[in-house]
Amino acid sequence: MVYKFIIRPFLFLFDPEKVHHFTFSFLKTVFKIPLIKRIVKQYYLVDNQSLKKELFGLEFKNPIGLAAGFDKNAKLIDELACFGFGFIEIGTVTPKPQKGNPKKRLFRLQKDKAIINRMGFNNDGVDVIVERLKKVNSDIIIGGNIGKNKITPNERAVDDYVICFQKLFDYVHYFVVNVSSPNTPNLRELQDKKPLSKILNSLQEINAEKEKRKPILLKIAPDLSKEQLQDIIDIVKETKIDGIIATNTTISRNNLISRAKDETGGLSGKPVKEKSTEVIRFLNNKSNHDFPIIGVGGIFFSSDAIEKQEAGADLIQVFTGFIYEGPKMIKNILKNIG
Repeated sequence: MVYKFIIRPFLFLFDPEKVHHFTFSFLKTVFKIPLIKRIVKQYYLVDNQSLKKELFGLEFKNPIGLAAGFDKNAKLIDELACFGFGFIEIGTVTPKPQKGNPKKRLFRLQKDKAIINRMGFNNDGVDVIVERLKKVNSDIIIGGNIGKNKITPNERAVDDYVICFQKLFDYVHYFVVNVSSPNTPNLRELQDKKPLSKILNSLQEINAEKEKRKPILLKIAPDLSKEQLQDIIDIVKETKIDGIIATNTTISRNNLISRAKDETGGLSGKPVKEKSTEVIRFLNNKSNHDFPIIGVGGIFFSSDAIEKQEAGADLIQVFTGFIYEGPKMIKNILKNIG
């Protein structure tokens, strides 16, 4: 209640990207105070054995994770772990650091409970991020969401994914191949069967040579046709990757009422909820639940999470809902789901 009626209205007065950086700096500073970490954990963590989930050979403390894009650069993993997440996904990480698209590039659509972003894979680059991951003290499961640099042509995209995979391998628990962001020019062309199979097979070949392989998942867009989704199912089977994250942001702008509705970029939040759920349901039904699915898109309340689970999601990720509902959101959802 304090967050929704006092903190959020104040924060929403300012530019969303500046607020994001301010919040990170604030949390980093506050968590240096003795006992703060323990107090936050006592208030937000839900310790329930029945919530544990084993998937990809990993044991998740609970099924609710923080989606990629929130902590792109692995700056706040230990602090965010205290708010009750079962796992945290960093990235999207690229081989070289890049500034991303010109500002302003992040927009709140408050009337639609949504966000539009056209960040453009802004991140500090894989080498800097690896150094941060080396210092993580939390035992939380970390996913590494990987992509290509904007200047890398699509015909050489596989090289960027391989670089990130190799460098992050010892410091994350699973990988996510991101070819579905709408904010890097021509990136979504890599969702086509031939280039996507090339990327995934290349990573799997490297994976097989490791002493212990890491799970590889594919993050897909909610805007794919049924024919394209069927191709995705075939690709998962052919490349033997471990699962799908459904879905990324949408380029659709149906039924929006907020002033910023015409901004370009990826739309997340409530408006993508049904699209995401339908993609999950399609993949689950057409594959006979042949592979795990992490569901993300428009999750604000426990009813939204349950809807994703019923459609076939094995785990859940949140992002926009976390910004709108605040940190107690995770605890509220975990109290009501199985």
